Amino acid sequence: MKIEINDHRKIFAIQEEFKSMFPNLELLFYVKPSNADSGHPHKLIKASSKTLAECRSIHNIGIVTIMPNMTIREMKQNFSDVYGLMVEVLHRGMNNLNPADQNKMTLQEWNLR
Repeated sequence: MKIEINDHRKIFAIQEEFKSMFPNLELLFYVKPSNADSGHPHKLIKASSKTLAECRSIHNIGIVTIMPNMTIREMKQNFSDVYGLMVEVLHRGMNNLNPADQNKMTLQEWNLR
Protein backbone atom coordinates (compact mmCIF):
# COMPACT_ATOMS: atom_id res chain seq x y z
CA MET A 1 0.00 0.00 0.00
CA LYS A 2 1.25 3.45 -0.88
CA ILE A 3 -0.14 6.47 0.95
CA GLU A 4 0.36 9.93 -0.50
CA ILE A 5 1.58 12.48 2.03
CA ASN A 6 1.07 16.21 1.55
CA ASP A 7 -0.13 19.09 3.71
CA HIS A 8 -3.64 19.08 2.20
CA ARG A 9 -4.52 15.45 2.94
CA LYS A 10 -7.07 14.90 5.67
CA ILE A 11 -6.26 12.52 8.51
CA PHE A 12 -9.50 10.59 8.03
CA ALA A 13 -8.57 9.82 4.39
CA ILE A 14 -5.28 8.26 5.43
CA GLN A 15 -6.99 6.34 8.23
CA GLU A 16 -9.49 4.92 5.73
CA GLU A 17 -6.73 3.80 3.35
CA PHE A 18 -4.92 2.10 6.23
CA LYS A 19 -8.14 0.46 7.44
CA SER A 20 -8.81 -0.97 3.96
CA MET A 21 -5.63 -3.04 4.25
CA PHE A 22 -5.73 -3.69 8.00
CA PRO A 23 -9.42 -3.75 9.05
CA ASN A 24 -8.69 -4.67 12.68
CA LEU A 25 -6.16 -1.89 13.18
CA GLU A 26 -6.58 1.82 13.68
CA LEU A 27 -4.01 4.44 12.68
CA LEU A 28 -4.00 7.40 15.07
CA PHE A 29 -2.09 10.66 14.78
CA TYR A 30 -0.49 12.69 17.56
CA VAL A 31 -0.53 16.50 17.72
CA LYS A 32 2.35 18.33 16.06
CA PRO A 33 5.50 18.65 18.19
CA SER A 34 6.40 22.24 19.02
CA ASN A 35 9.38 21.95 16.65
CA ALA A 36 11.17 19.33 14.55
CA ASP A 37 13.60 18.51 17.39
CA SER A 38 10.93 18.04 20.07
CA GLY A 39 10.32 14.73 21.70
CA HIS A 40 7.29 12.55 21.08
CA PRO A 41 3.98 14.32 21.75
CA HIS A 42 1.51 12.56 24.02
CA LYS A 43 -1.82 13.97 22.86
CA LEU A 44 -3.76 12.17 20.14
CA ILE A 45 -5.69 14.18 17.57
CA LYS A 46 -9.41 13.72 18.10
CA ALA A 47 -10.67 15.57 15.00
CA SER A 48 -9.83 13.40 12.01
CA SER A 49 -10.97 16.23 9.70
CA LYS A 50 -7.67 18.05 10.33
CA THR A 51 -5.10 18.18 7.57
CA LEU A 52 -1.62 16.69 7.82
CA ALA A 53 -0.19 20.22 7.88
CA GLU A 54 -1.85 20.68 11.25
CA CYS A 55 -0.10 17.71 12.86
CA ARG A 56 3.42 17.58 11.49
CA SER A 57 6.67 19.48 11.82
CA ILE A 58 8.38 18.32 8.59
CA HIS A 59 6.47 19.29 5.46
CA ASN A 60 7.94 16.96 2.84
CA ILE A 61 5.68 15.66 0.08
CA GLY A 62 5.88 12.03 -0.98
CA ILE A 63 4.65 8.48 -0.54
CA VAL A 64 4.73 6.24 2.53
CA THR A 65 4.88 2.58 1.58
CA ILE A 66 3.26 0.23 4.06
CA MET A 67 3.75 -3.50 3.68
CA PRO A 68 2.03 -6.24 5.74
CA ASN A 69 5.41 -7.72 6.72
CA MET A 70 6.72 -4.43 8.18
CA THR A 71 7.00 -4.25 11.93
CA ILE A 72 4.84 -1.70 13.67
CA ARG A 73 8.00 0.13 14.73
CA GLU A 74 9.26 0.34 11.11
CA MET A 75 5.99 1.80 9.89
CA LYS A 76 5.87 4.39 12.68
CA GLN A 77 9.50 5.31 11.98
CA ASN A 78 8.74 5.84 8.26
CA PHE A 79 6.00 8.35 9.10
CA SER A 80 8.21 10.12 11.64
CA ASP A 81 11.61 10.33 9.94
CA VAL A 82 10.57 11.63 6.52
CA TYR A 83 7.27 13.40 7.21
CA GLY A 84 7.37 14.47 10.86
CA LEU A 85 4.17 12.57 11.62
CA MET A 86 3.84 10.79 14.95
CA VAL A 87 1.41 7.87 14.67
CA GLU A 88 0.14 5.01 16.79
CA VAL A 89 -1.33 1.70 15.65
CA LEU A 90 -4.05 0.25 17.82
CA HIS A 91 -5.96 -2.98 17.51
CA ARG A 92 -9.71 -2.60 17.79
CA GLY A 93 -10.79 -4.24 21.02
CA MET A 94 -7.30 -5.14 22.30
CA ASN A 95 -4.76 -3.41 24.49
CA ASN A 96 -1.89 -1.59 22.85
CA LEU A 97 1.38 -3.45 22.36
CA ASN A 98 4.34 -2.60 24.53
CA PRO A 99 7.35 -1.06 22.73
CA ALA A 100 9.37 -4.30 22.73
CA ASP A 101 6.57 -6.14 20.91
CA GLN A 102 6.26 -3.33 18.35
CA ASN A 103 9.86 -4.01 17.33
CA LYS A 104 9.12 -7.59 16.32
CA MET A 105 5.40 -7.87 15.48
CA THR A 106 4.37 -7.18 11.89
CA LEU A 107 1.29 -5.22 10.91
CA GLN A 108 -0.25 -8.37 9.45
CA GLU A 109 0.36 -10.38 12.64
CA TRP A 110 -1.18 -7.63 14.77
CA ASN A 111 -4.14 -7.30 12.39
CA LEU A 112 -4.89 -11.05 12.55
CA ARG A 113 -5.01 -11.22 16.36
